[in-house]
Amino acid sequence: MMKQSSFNLLAGSLDKRPKRFLYSDEELILRFQSGDENAYIELVNRYKDRLKNFAFYFMKDDEQAEDIVQDTFIKLYEKKDYYRPIGKFSTWIYTITRNLANTELRKKKRKNLVYLSHFKKEKGDYELPADEQGFDKDYENEFLIKKIHEAIEKLPENYKSVIVLRDIQELSYDEITEIVQVPLGTVKSRINRARLQLKLELQHLK
Repeated sequence: MMKQSSFNLLAGSLDKRPKRFLYSDEELILRFQSGDENAYIELVNRYKDRLKNFAFYFMKDDEQAEDIVQDTFIKLYEKKDYYRPIGKFSTWIYTITRNLANTELRKKKRKNLVYLSHFKKEKGDYELPADEQGFDKDYENEFLIKKIHEAIEKLPENYKSVIVLRDIQELSYDEITEIVQVPLGTVKSRINRARLQLKLELQHLK
């Protein structure tokens, strides 16, 4: 049976965040709204890797995930005054990224319809992004991370998004509820089912 440490390993590899900051995210966005460009730069530095990893699980393509993140930060710059200090900044920025990813996926699906009658969808062509190969020099850990990635890829989309937000990005249930726009009970149910499916998929790993 897969141990919780497996998720900790993946989360630690994908999301190495500083433990302490001089300013909170919410303080930075308020400073940016007041004209402090350095606050914007700090927010970008804090969230660029985390959002890219999040977007990658939807797009399954490193360059497209990067594009989604770039568009997210453009929206942050242009729509900074839309943020209101009644909620967490992380919830707001993740919601922007998810909405952009969903929009892009809908475009891709429409394009794919043109080719469905001519091509079969190839299987087994999933690869980890090249930059993730160097997260851990230990072969055993690298193998485990890859297997967890592959197991997450097999999850239904509604399970995948919540498990990534909770167990990898480590957001609260309330934040996830706001981002995916479903009731708290549904979020918890999906996370539990996703974990169960992952345990079954990875039960051969020690």
